[in-house]
Amino acid sequence: MNYVVVGAGAIGTLVTQQLAGAGHTVTVVSRRGGGPQGAGVTRVRGDAADPTLLAGLAAGASAIFNCANPAYHRWPTDWPPMASSLLSTAHQSGATLVTLSNLYVYGRVSGPMTPDTPLHGDYDKAQVRRRMWTDALDAHRAGRINVVEVRASDFIGPDAQGVFGLRVVPRLLVGKTCRVIGGLDQPHSWTYVDDVARTLITCAQLPTSWGRVWHAPTNPPRSQREVLDDLADVANVNHVRATVIPLSALRFLGLFSPTIRELPKTHYQFADPFVIDDTLTRAELGLEPTAWPEVLRSTVDAYRKTDRQ
Repeated sequence: MNYVVVGAGAIGTLVTQQLAGAGHTVTVVSRRGGGPQGAGVTRVRGDAADPTLLAGLAAGASAIFNCANPAYHRWPTDWPPMASSLLSTAHQSGATLVTLSNLYVYGRVSGPMTPDTPLHGDYDKAQVRRRMWTDALDAHRAGRINVVEVRASDFIGPDAQGVFGLRVVPRLLVGKTCRVIGGLDQPHSWTYVDDVARTLITCAQLPTSWGRVWHAPTNPPRSQREVLDDLADVANVNHVRATVIPLSALRFLGLFSPTIRELPKTHYQFADPFVIDDTLTRAELGLEPTAWPEVLRSTVDAYRKTDRQ
């Protein structure tokens, strides 16, 4: 089969690799023309907001994977034209639109989030993601396209852009103090990047999953302090000191960085319990999360490999 993957970040790369490894042909579209190389993979430099470009690439495709990741502070500007382009391309090509999303749409919650949790997120990023899904679902229910959305919690794993990424793991490996946002001891869900890719592919290939939201299979929640200690144990290094960046400091730093300026809006996700419920995914799709020790090992090994290069 032929697939189109929009985005060449951590998840787009894994989706491409898994599809190509299974013998499918994949066209990867990104603004820089990057992404994995190999048999069956074609890399294209282009803007997914261009419906003419995207429609030409998606002709004959079975599914389009939306794994794009615009600059964090530009979501309200960059997402709407891309979302529109993806919807029109799916309609024109007949390809199923498979979208990777997050948990922002739920806003503040009082318990674990399920796919049926009300979409009460009221800040701009949550509203952008909500509109993307409701527009896609409306088109699906009208019979114009087939859509499915996979939501995940904060990523963990090789090349993951998240809390346990470049600003934490490399410091932990050399015994330096690690600074995080929110709270150190609140339960929090961490979704392994490989499991996100597996869920996206499963949903693309399973018609009974279409028209619904699915949560990527995720291990039981761990606090930020627990994850730091778990990573240190797997890396066979001493536990490091961990501190919390005050909210006031984030607001001050946001005066100089548009990305940091956005962080107070999602501060609640780390200051309060933030737990994903993947029961339906396990029961109906038969997917389980990768074992936590393997998640930790792959994360540590990836950063150590990078240090040696």
